[in-house]
Amino acid sequence: METINKRGAWNKGKLVGQKPPLKPKDICAIRIYLQNAHAVRDLAMFNLAIDSKLRGCDLVSLRVRDVTHGNQVLPRTMVIQRKTQRPVQFELTEPTRAAVSAWLEKSHLRGDQFLFPSRVAKSPHVSTRQYARIVHHWAESAGLDSSAYGTHSMRRTKATLIYKRTKNLRAVQLLLGHSKLESTVRYLGIEVDDALEISEQTEI
Repeated sequence: METINKRGAWNKGKLVGQKPPLKPKDICAIRIYLQNAHAVRDLAMFNLAIDSKLRGCDLVSLRVRDVTHGNQVLPRTMVIQRKTQRPVQFELTEPTRAAVSAWLEKSHLRGDQFLFPSRVAKSPHVSTRQYARIVHHWAESAGLDSSAYGTHSMRRTKATLIYKRTKNLRAVQLLLGHSKLESTVRYLGIEVDDALEISEQTEI
């Protein structure tokens, strides 16, 4: 006798599709929340996630030596992406360098250690699943619907702002480490956004 699978659709009641990027006011709200909460690790992680535009798996795999030289946090660095095995460079702005420095001072991590070690004994660094939970918490702290945001929201945030300000797709492609321009177009969803923007500006 066949058993009937009574489980509903995996996406029932969930928002699916691309996760939206954070807006500047959301970034500001999250930073203020983390600063007031003295969440030194999370502030470093949040700022680095925005600046680096890395996938979650690459962000949690960063080691101290990836972002430092001696006792100094680097203004720029390069890592090899796990998904594509291609190098990608990113900048660390002054607020990010300050936040990472504060975290390193508090954590006393060595150069060969993971930048965000896990508090769970069996895991060497924060897992991508734990990182996703942290992102949801950040979204909640800014008064956002946390179910609408995810780790790719962090990756897309600065890239989307750069595109909106410059319309330079090639630059965004390089920053995201995409091998094809079409991937960047799809990832940012810019064809739809641009089409709607043109439509909104066309009065009849």
